[in-house]
Amino acid sequence: MHKDLLRLMRAERSVRRHLAVTMVAAVLAGLLVLVQAELLAGVLSGRFTAVALAGLAAVVGVRALLAWTQGVFAGRTATGVKSALRHRLLARLRDLGPGRLTQHRSGELVTLTGRGLDGLDAYLTGYLPSIAVAAVVPLAVLVRLFAADLASALIVLITLPLIPVFGALVGMTTKAVTERQFLALSRLGGHFLDVVRGLPTLRAFGRARYQAGVIQQVADAHRNATMRTLRVAFLSSLVLELCASLSLALVAVPIGLRLLGGSLDLTTALLVLLLAPEAYLPLRAMGTRFHASMEGVAAADAAFAVLDGADEPEPVRRTGQGAPPPGAPEIRLENVTVRYPGRDVAALEDVSLTIGPGERVALVGESGGGKSTLLHLVLGFVRPSEGRVLVDGTDLRELDLGSWRARLAFVAQRPHLFATSVAGNIRLGAPSASLEEVRRAAAAAHADFVDALPQGFDTVVGERGANLSAGQRQRIALARAFCRPAASVLLLDEPTARLDGRSEAAVVAATSDLAQGRTAVIVAHRPAMIDLADRVIRVHEGRVVSDTTRTHQKAEPAARRGEGSGR
Repeated sequence: MHKDLLRLMRAERSVRRHLAVTMVAAVLAGLLVLVQAELLAGVLSGRFTAVALAGLAAVVGVRALLAWTQGVFAGRTATGVKSALRHRLLARLRDLGPGRLTQHRSGELVTLTGRGLDGLDAYLTGYLPSIAVAAVVPLAVLVRLFAADLASALIVLITLPLIPVFGALVGMTTKAVTERQFLALSRLGGHFLDVVRGLPTLRAFGRARYQAGVIQQVADAHRNATMRTLRVAFLSSLVLELCASLSLALVAVPIGLRLLGGSLDLTTALLVLLLAPEAYLPLRAMGTRFHASMEGVAAADAAFAVLDGADEPEPVRRTGQGAPPPGAPEIRLENVTVRYPGRDVAALEDVSLTIGPGERVALVGESGGGKSTLLHLVLGFVRPSEGRVLVDGTDLRELDLGSWRARLAFVAQRPHLFATSVAGNIRLGAPSASLEEVRRAAAAAHADFVDALPQGFDTVVGERGANLSAGQRQRIALARAFCRPAASVLLLDEPTARLDGRSEAAVVAATSDLAQGRTAVIVAHRPAMIDLADRVIRVHEGRVVSDTTRTHQKAEPAARRGEGSGR
């Protein structure tokens, strides 16, 4: 049994209750087989009158009711476990933050949380109840056989262990090929999603046909892995059926000879012949369901590997209880070093700097130098390997992350827009904002293009803002920040990257307004964004190589001349 899944089920009260009902119903239905065999053998041999048929029908009805109960509560168990596991998995991915999340292919995570965990149904609704039945019913049948006929009971006792032995031998191969099948499925899902996301770029460079061939190769690999799994499944069924059939033959042949010789009465012979298959059936069912559940078990292993994260540093959690003080804070890094798993070179190494309250700082340098990592430190997505991050003299680890992030306004280099209305996207950081507040935020972000959309602020944008230009997406992201008036810290990660001149001018003007009265950290490459800063800090290969205080020159008028809604 899967230890991590059992631990999860013990932690969920409703799941424990549903699982207990499932197990009890399955065991009772299995034990009623003894009563059913007694009544049927007595009726067929003439020991009981025809009235016993009513009792037999009642037993069959109760078994059907127990089977229905088992199915209902097993389904609820599966739903509860999958829901709890998905919630934990999504919470873990949220805690990892974008810095560590890049270690996992998004397509593989989608496959895991969706199709992969759905494979647990066979494990939770079939395999777990069959374990309980296999642990109780064969023993009960053996006890009754020993009471009815010692010779037959000894044959069953000797041959019964052959089923789990051969099942275990085949099960080892089953587990290995099923894990390979799930890995192939994850690769197929991950690669397909990556190709779909990059389809415009592939078409632009004439590589769409090549990637179609790659997808076909990955799909063929998954098909071959699935066929290998099916071959092992058929082999498993053949082995278990063969063992059970030979074992039953060893019981049935002596019973027939002894019955003909007169050394055994008809009632006992019928009872043994009816009960003997029931001793092997639970073990055969457990072996069959073990194979059917292996895909779900492989998915559970992958999910708990993400949850445990043995190869990843511990993400920042909401362990602190302190609340950050109001107003624009001072942010200080003291000898901070950040190392990502699997990389020999530190992303940041022994970085010390102080950003004063209300100061606007531009981080410049080549790509990969550590600028975005520094933003992730302030956001709480990354925990320093060495050193500490202080907010008004308080270690960030001692602050409540929810309270701290409520004071942040973050604009990413590639802001994500969801498939909902423009107003819904702007309200992302302030769900209770009124439509008037949303309109003011859009106006402050120079997102005047929204009024020209078909339904204005009710216009539904495509996933990732597919039907908007890069400049429009960036201004909606800035409007999100304007919709958080309580934010006292502004973090921007190259907000003007990939924008044309007019869009860049609008974003720069909006950023200048947004930074007023806030502590601002801006990752910038363009001169227009750098001109907004009071200090320019150059980061190279994870180290601060220069820190220049400059005379701030007002760039707002020049920027505002380029305002507009052009794409």
